[in-house]
Amino acid sequence: MTNQLSTDDTNNMNNTQNDVSISNGVEDEKNITPSETEETTVPAEAVVVAAEPPADVRSGGRSRGRGGDRGGRREGGRSRKGGKREGRERAEFDQRTILIRRVARVMAGGRRFSFSAAIVAGDRKGRVGVGLGKAGDTALAIEKAMRDAKKHMIRVATTESMSIPHDVSAKESSGTVSIRPAPRRGIVAGSSVKIVLELAGITDVTAKILSSSKNKLNIARATVKALAQLKK
Repeated sequence: MTNQLSTDDTNNMNNTQNDVSISNGVEDEKNITPSETEETTVPAEAVVVAAEPPADVRSGGRSRGRGGDRGGRREGGRSRKGGKREGRERAEFDQRTILIRRVARVMAGGRRFSFSAAIVAGDRKGRVGVGLGKAGDTALAIEKAMRDAKKHMIRVATTESMSIPHDVSAKESSGTVSIRPAPRRGIVAGSSVKIVLELAGITDVTAKILSSSKNKLNIARATVKALAQLKK
């Protein structure tokens, strides 16, 4: 009987000690400070800096202000803001093409083509001329015609209102033209006569083609010939 009681007391004491040790372990875990843990927390600022590189690195080594390079100075150019665009220089003479023809010449090896161009040039201030150029290319033919027009340019004797002082008429090859003043009517003309009068700067006139020929080059030359007869 005594031995049995002693055994039960021993078991109760052991269970009590285990409960105390378990409770002590839980309290020890609760009392552990953050410095004693293996994992350490990283500040939020350090994370942001590490995830987002500096502005110089993102822009490829170039520092860009607000709006990028749009508001600043361009590389190798002038600033967009405050800079004036340089205007293109106006040509001394205005020009109009009245005729372009393709001419074929028969050779031993076949046909060879060239181009003929007729140009009217003027400064709209009383100077006008007609030129003809021939070349294997249209651009070169027009350039030659422009030089020929400058070479044969005349100065027209006009009134203060840029009209003509009296009636004139002229004939060139198969083209015949008559021009007379017409106050407050502008330019009443057709075909290449109107082009010559506009580039000469003449206004308040009427013109009429008296010949049956409609060749624009001959009519333009007849118009220039008639304007050359004007006298103040």
